Amino acid sequence: MSRVCELTGKGPMSGNNVSHANNKTRRRFLPNLNDVTLISDALGQSFKLRISAAALRSVDHRGGLDAFLAKAKDVELSAKALKIKKDIAKAQAAA
Repeated sequence: MSRVCELTGKGPMSGNNVSHANNKTRRRFLPNLNDVTLISDALGQSFKLRISAAALRSVDHRGGLDAFLAKAKDVELSAKALKIKKDIAKAQAAA
């Protein structure tokens, strides 16, 4: 499983561990990923996604999965999230 958020594209960053003696060794900062189930109001269906804690807060702030995906850039989304976004757009256009 890759360590990339499916909604924001947030992935590992690199930096340094710095000791008291100021020795520097490379390290990785991993995103805080969680397996969550989000519900789409337009489709009336739930989806399991692996997203960061920051993305989960953003989804809540924007008013749900449908609103978040409507504003999200296609480049940042995973293939699974892109399919959900297109399905939601079709459902909203039909309604």
